[in-house]
Amino acid sequence: MLLGCLLVLALVGALVLFAGGGGGPAGPHARSSARPESRWSAPRPPIVPRSAWLGDTARRQPPPRYDDEVVAVFVHHTDTPNGYDCADAPRILRDVYTGQTGVRDWDDLGYNFVVDRCGTVYEGRAGGIDRAVTGAHTQGFNHRTAGIAALGTYTEGVPVPRALTDAIAAVAAWKLGPAGTDPRGRVRLVSSNGLSRYAAGTAVALPAIAGHDDGYQTSCPGAALSARLPRIRERAARLQGRDADAQERHSAPAASSRAGSLRSVTEADRRWGP
Repeated sequence: MLLGCLLVLALVGALVLFAGGGGGPAGPHARSSARPESRWSAPRPPIVPRSAWLGDTARRQPPPRYDDEVVAVFVHHTDTPNGYDCADAPRILRDVYTGQTGVRDWDDLGYNFVVDRCGTVYEGRAGGIDRAVTGAHTQGFNHRTAGIAALGTYTEGVPVPRALTDAIAAVAAWKLGPAGTDPRGRVRLVSSNGLSRYAAGTAVALPAIAGHDDGYQTSCPGAALSARLPRIRERAARLQGRDADAQERHSAPAASSRAGSLRSVTEADRRWGP
């Protein structure tokens, strides 16, 4: 009887230690992979997965590359026709994908996300929408940034749908939340490629929600969409729960521009293109 009681007590003690995490060494990533949730987190908007618009037309490609976090967002347009029926957006997006992976011979769609004029958000580049996937959307600043492309061409005088800008703001607020980046502030990034506006190795403070032309010599995302960026930043800040009158000038650490297993950063940006 005494032996039975001792066995029960020993079992209870083991269970308590296990529940409290003190019963043995933790797994190798138990602590290092956990991050405190940012107070500026924003909800994830609905996102159409790649499988829904790409289907079986995906090309073979190398594994995705990742960064530690997303500290800035670049806004683009796809330079495709406007006035489309939003039901045709998946087909148009497949054409963009085919152009980038076929004619340009990129390894995947460059943008992390694409938004149509009705406000539908599509998963772009492969690797997982919740992860910091290294994009291929702008020379010199692909690392620690996300590329969000507006489906269409938004040059001067072209109407920019409210649903589109609201969706861009929602994606930006959500992706910048874990890093604590204020969408209205500026972030310090390091250019990895002299084909950008800045020589390789140059540290520059860019808008947290930047236009493609902030980092690269281009007319993208178009004058009409560029003019909407201040409103996109303000809306993204509100979605993060920030005070409209108190702008927090968040400055992230300089972003690493190393391209993982690729042989050189210059090769990576040349292959990925602008």
